[in-house]
Amino acid sequence: MSDKPVAIVVAAGGGIGGACTRELAQRGYDLVLMSAGGSAVKLADELGGTAVTGSVAEAADLKAVVDTALEKHGRIDAVLNNTGHVAKGAGPARGSIYDADDDSHFIEIGDEDWHHALDMIVLNVVRMARLVTPVMESQGGGAILNVSSFAGKEPSAKYPVGAALRMALAGFMKLYSDRYGQAGIRMNNILPGFVDNYEMADDARRQIPLGRPCSSDELAKTAAFLLSADAGYITGQSIVVDGGLTRSM
Repeated sequence: MSDKPVAIVVAAGGGIGGACTRELAQRGYDLVLMSAGGSAVKLADELGGTAVTGSVAEAADLKAVVDTALEKHGRIDAVLNNTGHVAKGAGPARGSIYDADDDSHFIEIGDEDWHHALDMIVLNVVRMARLVTPVMESQGGGAILNVSSFAGKEPSAKYPVGAALRMALAGFMKLYSDRYGQAGIRMNNILPGFVDNYEMADDARRQIPLGRPCSSDELAKTAAFLLSADAGYITGQSIVVDGGLTRSM
């Protein structure tokens, strides 16, 4: 069994997932990574971790990364459920795609896109929780963090699928944290605004009080904190990291 804390990061090859992986490595975690392409394998080789290739939308692939962590390290202390962007406005619009005056007819989005986003945004977290909860219960605790979006707090027709399903994710997160808090298992969501791993349109930038996107490294530090013992009394929360973009209190 590993003497160091063990973290699973999915969609870990680049962007937010890659930045979080590097931050966790700096904080002394043993890492088990997954991505759909070969980028997680390359990053694991660089950082001394382990990686498998798979999709967060596939239950068998999630099981493979959990099995790998247990076979290699014998424990799982932290899980970062990351997904990235999916089709039909599942994440904030970005770059030249962003149109502040867009009035998309989101009811015309087909069932296939909704089902795919459900697998990517909600069921991936549910499936991972099924796999790691018994492990964390037997250890006496653990932490799970789900990368969501500010659109899950203030839904917008500009990215309707993600806004709707990330609100569903918030509901699952809260129910889970209530149920497993006494087992020492924490679950939170982190809700980024615009992040510098994508180009930002000027219309979007003007909406942010801090006047800039979040850096991937800034977001990674917040994520690593929420997974750490320093955040040991934080659970069931949706933590917005958006430079002041959302207006709700």
